[in-house]
Amino acid sequence: MELLNRPRRLRGNGILRKMVRETRMDKSSLAYPMFVMEGNNQKEEIPSMPGQYRYSVDRMEEKLTELLAAGVTSVMLFGIPGNKDEMGSGAYAQDGIVQRAFRKAKETFPDLYLIGDVCMCEYTSHGHCGILCGQEVDNDKTLEFLAKTALSQAQAGADMVAPSDMMDGRVAAIRRMLDQNGYCSTPIMSYAVKFASSFYGPFRDAAGSAPAFGDRKSYQMDYHNRREALKEAMLDAAEGADILMVKPAMAYGDLIREVKDRTNLPLASYSVSGEYSMVKAAAQAGFVDEAGIVCEMAASAYRAGTDIYITYFAQELAKFMDEGRIG
Repeated sequence: MELLNRPRRLRGNGILRKMVRETRMDKSSLAYPMFVMEGNNQKEEIPSMPGQYRYSVDRMEEKLTELLAAGVTSVMLFGIPGNKDEMGSGAYAQDGIVQRAFRKAKETFPDLYLIGDVCMCEYTSHGHCGILCGQEVDNDKTLEFLAKTALSQAQAGADMVAPSDMMDGRVAAIRRMLDQNGYCSTPIMSYAVKFASSFYGPFRDAAGSAPAFGDRKSYQMDYHNRREALKEAMLDAAEGADILMVKPAMAYGDLIREVKDRTNLPLASYSVSGEYSMVKAAAQAGFVDEAGIVCEMAASAYRAGTDIYITYFAQELAKFMDEGRIG
């Protein structure tokens, strides 16, 4: 048969397939989300996230050492306070759990790049992401506390701050606070496109951050909306975000691509707790090949336009890159 075009010509050899690969990944693009908790000598497995743990500050070194040995150099820290209150004061306390974790991590691992999740849901007694006015989150009042939280994290050693609350105007408020206090060089990675998603369930178990009443749909986005996602991304870019994020990753590749095409900023995507737990559950039941699924999910996010991949599988993906299974 006379065929001028035979795409299979470029698939016949492993070296050739990798030579013409369109999507390439590197360990430097991986970031690992890590939970830190109060107490001493604590390492608790998260029931809904097999293989993931909460660490007390004095036990963090074990995991951070593993990550660095694997080649994962960026970590996002989430704090779990011993006490919560209506104002979420642990989020911005100078001696708060995540602030102590940043200081310890920076002291022990100065070459590690530390990212602070800026939100209040883990710290408020009601589990919402800001300050309440009755049964609603007061957007403008919350901005003051988010800015204080970001500043406290930068002062404690965070190299980057990442607001995840979805309040209007939070990027501008945080940028002003950081700049006014001498942190002009601290980047902001905005959770710009964050949906009210059922994929977050295991995280709320891990962080104890489920809302005590209602839900977060009045501030997190409706997952039906594409144009609104682009609007949110453009607003955060205009307010001074240095990096944008789409969250979750797996079901939102279309929006990763659209945000990537519409802006000139680096783009992160967050492969969230529900994605992790579904893979683990299916693999433990023998239904899927865990390594294969993890690699395919990551490749799909990068193919869509991800520059930074935040994932609980960061350490495994670094290993798979070493093995040539992905990358």
